[in-house]
Order: sequence, then C-alpha cells, then structure tokens
Amino acid sequence: MPNSNPVFDHHAASYDDDLNYALAVTGEEKDFFAQKRIAWLSDCLRSLSERPQSGLDYGCGNGSSSPLLQSTLGLSTVVGVDVSPAIIAKARENHTASNLRFATVAELAPSGDLDLAYCNGVFHHIDKAERADAVGYVSRALRTGGLFSLWENNPWNPAARYIMYRCIFDKDAQMLTVKETKRLLQRCGFSILRVDFLFIFPQFLKALRPLEPWVSSFPIGGQYQVLARKNACNHTV
Repeated sequence: MPNSNPVFDHHAASYDDDLNYALAVTGEEKDFFAQKRIAWLSDCLRSLSERPQSGLDYGCGNGSSSPLLQSTLGLSTVVGVDVSPAIIAKARENHTASNLRFATVAELAPSGDLDLAYCNGVFHHIDKAERADAVGYVSRALRTGGLFSLWENNPWNPAARYIMYRCIFDKDAQMLTVKETKRLLQRCGFSILRVDFLFIFPQFLKALRPLEPWVSSFPIGGQYQVLARKNACNHTV
C-alpha cells in the first residue's frame, strides 16, 4: 500500500455517505455488509478452531469495522491502519476505546506478533506493482501461522461492478479476480485455506439469504473472501 492517498484524504469527511450512496441499489448500507463479512469470518475461525486475540484492520478507513472485529471475534486488541492521515484522524475521533488503536501505514512498523489481519475492498485501490509490498506489510505484522482474511469485490458479479461505478472513490479501481488474489498471497508466503463468495441477494430478495452459505463456493456473490495462513518460511516483500 502506498504511504499516502490524496483521494481518501479528500473523502475523509464524506466517506460513509459516499459509500452508502453507491450501495443504495442493494437496499442496504455499509454497516450491513461489514457485519455480515465479520460474522462470516467468525464462523470460519470457529470451524478452524482458531481463537485470535489480536488483530490488524488493514485499510481501516474511518475505523467503523475495527470495533466490529473486536466485539464479534472477541479480540483483545485491534490496530487499524490506513494510508490517509485525514481518514485516520477521523477514525481516532470516532472510536476512542482503549483496545482500539489507529495509525497511518507510515507510522506503524509491523511487529510480527498479531494473530489475524482483516482487509476489505482495499487492494483494488492499490496499483498492481505495489500489491506485493502491501501483502508484505501485512505478513510482517502477523506471527507465523497468523491468518489473513482478504475481502474483495467480485469482478464477475455485475452488481458489484455497478456499485463501484456509482462510488466516487472507486473511479480508478482495478478489480482483482479470485485467481489473482490467491496467486498474490501465495507468492508472498501464504497458504490458502478457503475461498467464499457472499452477497448474492439484494434487500428485496432477503428471504433467500439463508441459502447463501450453501452456495458460497460458487463465484456468484458480490464479494469474496480469501482466507490464508502465513507460512513458517514466509518470503515477505
């Protein structure tokens, strides 16, 4: 991830409104999707008998997902990082709990002792040439065996593409296929544990949402998660 991003500095004050405008076509707001992603991750961790205690919210934006990670996953501490000083300032203003900490990527040196990293919708904002460096940063933050939950928008889903078209800060986004994301993580020393696709049905079809876990392996959802583990012999960038 680059050390600064003037786009998100500019949108720090309007980030939630801009994103909710783009998501309005689904009938839901950003918090709905954040809660579902993190609840899904919680189920994944339970199936792996993993109980992480510390977490990294990589590309945390204004920090709205960080307290959800802490409360839903039962983490003792969460540190949120982002490239934008303005949006980190907003996160610090909005979330003052002692077990949450926020810093810019430039400010926080990875410590190699965190159990879990979470990232949503960040890598499509990172230039392809810089993505390995971004994964390297996450890897250096994690302990050996630590987990990385990387969520991205599914380029094969027309609704996901339309929502990004409506989103003012996604204009220059470069979407990643699942294959590209898996390859990126593997090149940077991670083992892929599972891939899941979520968010098929909009609000007016919410009665069908209980079916989603049964079809999460099919590449039809609006977003996907690649859950990976940091290898012991990890060649970080």
